[in-house]
Amino acid sequence: MTSVGVSTSKLQPSGAGASVGSADPRALLSPTNIAMGLLLLAGFAAFFYDWFLRQHRWSSTSEDWSHAYIVPLVSGYLIFRRRHEIARLAPTVFWPGLLPLLVGVACYYLFTLANYEGVHLFQGLSLVLCVAGVSMLLLGPRMFAYLAIPIGYLALGITLPDRFMILITFQLQLLASQGAWVLLNLIGLNVDLAGNTLTIITSQGVEVPLNVAEACSGMRMVIAFLALGIAVAFLSCSLWWQRFALILLAAPVALLTNVVRVASLGVASLWNPDLATGDAHMLIGILWLLPAFLAYMGIVWALKQIVREPEADGAKIT
Repeated sequence: MTSVGVSTSKLQPSGAGASVGSADPRALLSPTNIAMGLLLLAGFAAFFYDWFLRQHRWSSTSEDWSHAYIVPLVSGYLIFRRRHEIARLAPTVFWPGLLPLLVGVACYYLFTLANYEGVHLFQGLSLVLCVAGVSMLLLGPRMFAYLAIPIGYLALGITLPDRFMILITFQLQLLASQGAWVLLNLIGLNVDLAGNTLTIITSQGVEVPLNVAEACSGMRMVIAFLALGIAVAFLSCSLWWQRFALILLAAPVALLTNVVRVASLGVASLWNPDLATGDAHMLIGILWLLPAFLAYMGIVWALKQIVREPEADGAKIT
């Protein structure tokens, strides 16, 4: 008895972006590919040098954007997870990719010439568009399909204009103050609220003021949780509705955690007012990140329990 076999090479699609029949990611790390990658990286660094320099200054001086350095690492990991699927595809030149590349370059120059506060944001978005255009041009649409989300994720590391940040931060200050006022009254404390200032009145009639400053607005936590939520959504969930729900819930979880954090600072200030300022204030804020993260991962677990995906059957041929 002889076995009948079918050559898998005959089953591979042909044309642009066709499978090369190999899932070894090391095939992409040839000396030629590495050299091209380094040249592209050097070209981007030289062309966008001014933007990178200002981005570094703002990210290193503003605590709200300290997560910006982690964003490229997350994008790289998203690509690394799909390395075997990417390795099966042959990179091909896709000339329509020139369009987003040229648009990105033109927009970068346009926003560079413009003199207004939001120029850095739009320059950064132009940079991301250029990365997308180069990837589509040199790798082809099928390989770009695996890179689109990691490339888009890079936009989460771009700093927002100060005017926008101040406007949003002030609203978050009021929200944190009002939420903490409700929570502190619910646990039995006598608290007055005036703007973003809480005044806790003790049983002895002593007034303990608590000012909800910009550092307590929760803006830093909201921005970080949005970046975390999008990463977790694509790393832990495969259904789009689950991903969408996780992204929508990231900001509410961060805001609720900040309200509890401000309320806990108010309670701590009854024992020692210094606990609501300085290093103690920062330490309490950091400690609340752990339960916030655990609560968010609990939401991930709950969403995955609502609809269970059927386990892949390795013996089934589709």
